[in-house]
Amino acid sequence: MADHSIKDKTVIIAGGAKNLGGLLARDLAAHGAKAVAIHYNSAAAKADADATVAVVKAAGAEAVAFRADLTTAGAVEKLFADTIVAVGRPDIAINTVGKVLKKPMAEISEAEYDEMAAVNSKSAFFFLKEAGKALNDNGKITTVVTSLLGAFTPFYAAYAGMKAPVEHFTRAASKEFGERGISVTAIGPGPMDTPFFYPAEGRDAVAYHKTAAALSKFSKTGLTDIEDVVPFIRFLVSDGWWMTGQTILVNGGYTTK
Repeated sequence: MADHSIKDKTVIIAGGAKNLGGLLARDLAAHGAKAVAIHYNSAAAKADADATVAVVKAAGAEAVAFRADLTTAGAVEKLFADTIVAVGRPDIAINTVGKVLKKPMAEISEAEYDEMAAVNSKSAFFFLKEAGKALNDNGKITTVVTSLLGAFTPFYAAYAGMKAPVEHFTRAASKEFGERGISVTAIGPGPMDTPFFYPAEGRDAVAYHKTAAALSKFSKTGLTDIEDVVPFIRFLVSDGWWMTGQTILVNGGYTTK
């Protein structure tokens, strides 16, 4: 029977330098991962990536960081190739990459549309593609999407709309990779207390989001805290392997399908 524990597994995390991705890297290393490859997008995130690498190594795992813009297929392919050379074939692949835009459809430019499509949809497709090719048998793949996929709301057409295709990418990949024992899931957090959330929202919107979930008053911020999301992803990439092809919303009762 396949081993579905995290112990001695090799992990690759896109967007793994800080926030949710950084906490995941630290958490999986603490739970026995053998090696963690940490992707980051820009020079501004290098210090965070280096800090996460240091914490992962202190936990006893190998760690390496790679900078890349994952909006081209070639860059995603290179990220996996470099990971294999540095720490071996991955067993677990997690993609936390995303970009938020809150704006009326009438004001969204073609350039903004193209950027949102590239970051939120195209990069996710090619991450799944390369993960399916690179992962060891019985591997696990999870993509972070958004709980807005369960919402009926204005202003997020270019964000949630470009995360929406990942639901079908996930279903298709689960069927195509399943014969090798690879499970594929997507997880949609609610509005998260990270630096990416606040610039997109006005004061009134922030106040609303902090009270919108059924469990908001029990959260330290009222929002979805990254510490509450990590255990779900850890489960999906280990003992939760039997769940595949699904998009799970983890949001304290913020939205539902």
